[in-house]
Amino acid sequence: MSRHQSFIHHVFFWLKNAKNQEDQAKLVAGLEKLRAIADITGFHIGIPAVTDRPVIDSSYDISLCIFFDTSEAQDAYQIDPLHLAFIDECKHLWERVVVYDSIDI
Repeated sequence: MSRHQSFIHHVFFWLKNAKNQEDQAKLVAGLEKLRAIADITGFHIGIPAVTDRPVIDSSYDISLCIFFDTSEAQDAYQIDPLHLAFIDECKHLWERVVVYDSIDI
């Protein structure tokens, strides 16, 4: 019997104009459109929590955490027209993106 292996795709965005509320709203609106992608099983958009410990990096502006049932579903997400449209429409807003992908042990 094979074990279910979920895939978590966590993306951190640093905006070019970090303090610009309009740019933040545009990025969040673009991210919200990704919810419609069928293979997504869990979805979270966030901002840094107000926490202060040496191990915490809260330098990012917006984060996106998406859950998939399989790595193949995440592969399909990467080429989904909604994801590609999001990148095209919003890439001018960010100066840096970091992605952490993980799977179950």
